[in-house]
Amino acid sequence: MKGIRFYAYGSSEVLTLQDLDKPAVGDDDVLVRVRAASVNVADWHTMRGTPYIMRARGGMSRPKVNDLGFDLAGQVEAVGRNVTTLRVGDEVFGCQDLEHAGVFAEYVTIPHDAGVLKKPVGLSLEQAASVPVAALTAYQALRHHGRLQPGHKILVNGAAGGVGTFAVQIGKALGAEVTAVCSTRNVEMVRALGADHVIDYTKEDFTHRAQRHDILLDNIGNHPLSACRRVLTPRGTLILNSGTGGPLLGPLGRVLRGLTLSLFVRQRLVFFLARPTKGDLEALRDLLESGKVTPVIDRTYPLSELPEAISYLETGHVRGKVVITI
Repeated sequence: MKGIRFYAYGSSEVLTLQDLDKPAVGDDDVLVRVRAASVNVADWHTMRGTPYIMRARGGMSRPKVNDLGFDLAGQVEAVGRNVTTLRVGDEVFGCQDLEHAGVFAEYVTIPHDAGVLKKPVGLSLEQAASVPVAALTAYQALRHHGRLQPGHKILVNGAAGGVGTFAVQIGKALGAEVTAVCSTRNVEMVRALGADHVIDYTKEDFTHRAQRHDILLDNIGNHPLSACRRVLTPRGTLILNSGTGGPLLGPLGRVLRGLTLSLFVRQRLVFFLARPTKGDLEALRDLLESGKVTPVIDRTYPLSELPEAISYLETGHVRGKVVITI
């Protein structure tokens, strides 16, 4: 089978398309013929080995794990003997746990109990592949970590990106009043996704507004923590999903400051990494099948052009998701 591998840290030029062995199927695994996958920020951070703190686990001078990719959609090729919920030929979607990767290949095995479900009815394989990591991040951020309730006011900074486009729609589906922050070219798109209010950051700084919110999902990290806290209610929640920083810690420095600060203030400052769970994937599938949530796909590339796809993601101007067809 064909698949992408990399053996040194660097730009997307380190990625190579190779002939690989088809993976063996364990008792609890599903073997999927991958038809589509999507690119996430974690892929290019892993590829570059930055921030450098990642290398403490992933390999200091060269990567210990040589594959990339978490989101997938395709057809079931084979199942382990303990798998009863899926059959050969089923169209499925899902994601690997963040401890694993490797979906940028023609075949992949994935545990059936948490990471893979039947594809949402009405979605193409490309649309389904764009969902898991970004939508799980948005859903878990709002539902579990933000403790979103109907009527809450939420603000999504970075509303036009992969997580942001899902967060706007999921927020509305869960009964929130959604304010979205994006650039001028994305205002109409974000409004069409259901945002109640849209702030063009090229014209207005959202941290200077008088409106207070119950939840701020910050996908950008381009404002000081003190400024972000100003737009929250006294017991509001700031969810840190990204940020800039130095080459050693990257956004982790901001996260650590936020978690320390949360010990001394009434507002909650939260950081987490999304994990695939069957319950959350099922909840997302219901939202997708009901039409309350629709994936936004910016561009599609073939597997051989994964380096170009990751380079495009690194520009920081992707609208929604970038999908790889296999």
